[in-house]
Amino acid sequence: MRSADVPTDSDAHNSSHSAAPREPRRERSRQQGGSAAEPLTVVKLGGSHAFGPELRTWIAAIGRLRGSIVIVPGGGPFADAVRLAQKQMGFSDSAAHAMAMMAMAQFGQALMSFEPAIRLAASRAAIRRALRDRLIPAWTPERMANAAGLPETWELTSDSLAAWLAGEIGATRLVLIKHGRFEGRKLEAEELAASGVVDPLFPRYLPRGGVRAYLASSGGAARFEPGRWEAIFPEIVSRECEEPSA
Repeated sequence: MRSADVPTDSDAHNSSHSAAPREPRRERSRQQGGSAAEPLTVVKLGGSHAFGPELRTWIAAIGRLRGSIVIVPGGGPFADAVRLAQKQMGFSDSAAHAMAMMAMAQFGQALMSFEPAIRLAASRAAIRRALRDRLIPAWTPERMANAAGLPETWELTSDSLAAWLAGEIGATRLVLIKHGRFEGRKLEAEELAASGVVDPLFPRYLPRGGVRAYLASSGGAARFEPGRWEAIFPEIVSRECEEPSA
């Protein structure tokens, strides 16, 4: 199990199952009132922002996209507490897995106190209902991740979970909000994983088609507007997602 080298905005899951990434499901959110379909975005808001000055700014930016955006909260200090407790107490990986996903829900609960449109959502149906009601679902992953048999390991964090969810609910965009400066038009997921920016399993779970992924720095909330992301935020690409040549 890895822990020290996993970024603090990661969310942990521990043990031995494995589930292959799926092709994206074709679901799309719609604006209330029957207007044309809005592109659906999944945004991973790292728990390392819990104590940062950018948190409220990001919540306000995300709030402007209510009805077409899903938050995947990081575990942050709540997941860090699980890591520390496991080292000191020695409880099982299975217990740590369950506790770490609860940590994501804890951060999501905290986000709700800052933005009344945020609602915790544990299932596809709950996500759809929140989007239909022009709210912002904050995904709590335990139910869906357990049902899918996703790996229970610290190498699977909220990065991979967000990528997996984007494919499952048919999102068209995935945005990871991270600390740091990221330059270049395109960044390889494998290199980001090797340098610890994303978790080691992220390249595997980055959806194969229909989803474009971007890496936003923590100071980028003011520029978080659809239609501008391609020019502002580096796109994340993966060799594992490339279609074989003819």
